[in-house]
Amino acid sequence: MNLQGSERIQEALRANPRKMTVQLARELGVPEVQVIRAMPADSVTELDVARWEELVRAFEELGEVHVIVTNGSVTLEAFGRFGNFSTFGEGERRYFNVQTKSLDMHIRPSTIGAAFAVEKPGHMDGVRTLSFQFYHHEGFAAFKVFLTFGGSAPPAQRVEQFNVIRSRFALETVR
Repeated sequence: MNLQGSERIQEALRANPRKMTVQLARELGVPEVQVIRAMPADSVTELDVARWEELVRAFEELGEVHVIVTNGSVTLEAFGRFGNFSTFGEGERRYFNVQTKSLDMHIRPSTIGAAFAVEKPGHMDGVRTLSFQFYHHEGFAAFKVFLTFGGSAPPAQRVEQFNVIRSRFALETVR
């Protein structure tokens, strides 16, 4: 992305920090991952995507979370717990499975290109949200795991859980 494109995204983020990043990406005609990367450094931390499986397994200790998956036609939101992990297949056809009573996800790890810890005002009420977001190699969101999703300020325990995981998986390079 060129500097002009980044500045345009940053200006749009400043104008409406509550706007959903997927909506902003559509309005600007850019992949959502570019919006995430243009967010202020104190709002987003790129995570080591090479450690994606270890990161997803760390979500088990979080208890109930809000998972969002969006594609061009549907947005699916689920409240559930990570756990009961397994794998199926090999190479490009490998699936990493999360199969609990409340979540049934089949992740294709070969398609995951980036992961982030994100703090931003919620789009509905402006209350701070904490999430881990995974992006496809082409820049669109694969799935997002929210520890908080508006309503009231995040409890101290949730903030601590978020900070521990963010620190543990932060990419070692400077953005």
